[in-house]
Amino acid sequence: MVSRLLLALLCVSALSTAQSDAGKPVIQLRLGGEKRKHYEGRVEVFYNGEWGTVCDDDFSISAAQVVCRELGFMDAVSWAASAKFGKGEGRIWLDNVHCTGAEKTLAQCESNGFGVSDCKHSEDVGVVCSQKRIPGFKFIRNQAVGGEGLTVQVEEVRIRATYSHRKRIPITEGFVEVKDGGKWRQICNEDWTEMNSRVVCGMYGFPGEKHFNVRPYKLLAKRRKKNYWGFSVNCTGNEAHLSDCKLGKEIQLKGNNTCRRGMPAVISCIPGRAFAPSVSMGFRKAYRMEQPLVRLRGGAMIGEGRVEVLKNGEWGTVCDDNWDIRAATVVCRELGFGSAKEALTGGRMGQGVGAVHMNEVQCSGFEKSLTECYFNQDSIGCSHEEDAAVRCNVPAMGFHSRLRLSGGRNPYEGRVEVLAERNGSLVWGSVCSDSWGTMEAVVVCRQLGLGFASHAFQETWYWEGDSSADSVLMSGVRCSGTELTLDQCLHHGKHVSCPKGGGRFAAGVSCTQTAPDLVLSAQVVEQTTYLEDRPLYLLQCAHEERCLSSTADKAEPSSYRRLLRFSSQIQNNGLSDFRPRASPQSWVWHECHRHYHSMEVFTHYDLLSLNGTKVAEGHKASFCLEDTHCDEGIQKRYECANFGSQGITVGCWDTYRHDIDCQWIDITDVKPGDYFLQVVINPNYEVAESDFTNNIMKCRTRYDGHRIWTYNCHIGGTLSSDVEDTFPGLLTNQLSHR
Repeated sequence: MVSRLLLALLCVSALSTAQSDAGKPVIQLRLGGEKRKHYEGRVEVFYNGEWGTVCDDDFSISAAQVVCRELGFMDAVSWAASAKFGKGEGRIWLDNVHCTGAEKTLAQCESNGFGVSDCKHSEDVGVVCSQKRIPGFKFIRNQAVGGEGLTVQVEEVRIRATYSHRKRIPITEGFVEVKDGGKWRQICNEDWTEMNSRVVCGMYGFPGEKHFNVRPYKLLAKRRKKNYWGFSVNCTGNEAHLSDCKLGKEIQLKGNNTCRRGMPAVISCIPGRAFAPSVSMGFRKAYRMEQPLVRLRGGAMIGEGRVEVLKNGEWGTVCDDNWDIRAATVVCRELGFGSAKEALTGGRMGQGVGAVHMNEVQCSGFEKSLTECYFNQDSIGCSHEEDAAVRCNVPAMGFHSRLRLSGGRNPYEGRVEVLAERNGSLVWGSVCSDSWGTMEAVVVCRQLGLGFASHAFQETWYWEGDSSADSVLMSGVRCSGTELTLDQCLHHGKHVSCPKGGGRFAAGVSCTQTAPDLVLSAQVVEQTTYLEDRPLYLLQCAHEERCLSSTADKAEPSSYRRLLRFSSQIQNNGLSDFRPRASPQSWVWHECHRHYHSMEVFTHYDLLSLNGTKVAEGHKASFCLEDTHCDEGIQKRYECANFGSQGITVGCWDTYRHDIDCQWIDITDVKPGDYFLQVVINPNYEVAESDFTNNIMKCRTRYDGHRIWTYNCHIGGTLSSDVEDTFPGLLTNQLSHR
């Protein structure tokens, strides 16, 4: 009995009932185990008074479909063998299960019979169901199960705002209603707790709940006809979803006499900083935010990304050993979002750089910060291939309803059209493409929930948009790339100015689910920096390609140029290959390097004073992009020789050695002193990436007129803001990108 109770407490489960059919026994199903989403888990069966598992022998997607539909989900996505969701306890009720997919319950599928199995719990099967629920599905509790281990199962949950609050965005307060059997029902608040409110708020993207004025809701409830749900809810507060909460006691439905000592449950949620009403904008400007200890990187949408933590002034990642939905929810709430939708493992949001600060994280769910959870500081054996990530619930802001893509070949591309008020009515119109670029496309794709930007288009004549939306409603758009919506970017407002007009010159975008992420190795730069004095007559090719400062134009051929040389090793840590935008027909042949350059401006090399001004005329280096080396097991795909295809494969890096032409900064005219060496890759944002903050690298440099020392090299975003304040421009990579 103790072990059974323990299982009920530990097992985050989903529930359904199968009625006896054609003499088959009545069973009940739930999903348990070490889950990362509420719609997946180990298949557990209640039969003959106890819970047990199902063996993976002969299990199939058809059997998974039967399980998922029996649990109220539309379909099965996949199934998992070998106890992927952890080993269960108790009996292994079913083995060698054969389903056609048409059965109404798992009990109708052929098997060895209940309790007949030669399996171990290391063979427990699990399923991943689709997130969509079966409309009108009625969940019935099998009375034989009693109250043990049963969880809330309803089609939907909503916060129903009062009439006066319905126009507020986001909706943070209202009656809690659940949809069961196709009908919306209220929950009696007699046994409702703050922990229940915390869970529902988390589902809707809010980090916490707060007290509210109950009086208007009491008055409203007296006037309304009520339709109560037949159960109470019992949440502990650290569940990521209401379906993870235990089903409470059954409520006797007596019409108007139901819940006589109470009223329909009401909740009031606290929105995170990014979603708070605009009245708080003054406070955001007046007070500088404290340095956060946790952040997300590499995600396309707000509320998702690789988890990084700050330790001793340096940002590092979290190893995915034991990473679960509870730890992910702590991260989400800490950052002002709701509970976690998904706990991601295996570097699914790209690989970070630097140290792995946390391993084997274990959270109770009530911690204010991930740094308060138990964890192992020893990360031996963890690599960035195991970086943990999250997807959080965020409030419904209605952003996607004010923007659309029109005329594209698929939903991920098209002409950008915005909804704006003109002459007292809302109309659709196009966006002027003047100054339209990658950063603007990043915001559009984010606002529409379509992932990362792939390309920004300044001509869209090949996409036939809605003719009624041809007029230009937005111009002068300039985005930093961090905005949630296009109208948060700088633009001309109602004073539209677009000399070339809309139509064929309207702005367009294409979006993608994955993106590359280039990172320059700071260590390689630091280790390979040195000075070389070289006669000008040996630098003729480099001189023609503008790799020397302008004073070389008037210098004697026999004079010497002092060159600060270093190697560049640029790795692709993202989830898709880095490919140049230009087609091979437009690539430029470079005599110095004896190959074609696919990007005319791929890097900026500069020497800066301590206040951030240029002291050496840096140059814009062009590259031929190829895979010089790759991580073990990854095949090279790109090479420059013989007019080959160019790019950098995920997990590979392109190395430009210190001893080739133009791999330098000409410091002939620089006086002795302390400086910054700065390298920026993809400076014009010509190719979209998942993270641009790590495209800049700076080193402290001391030059005494004869020798040079380079030290403290680091990538943008890898150090705390206090440290990076001493490196101008490093925090935001604020460079001209037009």
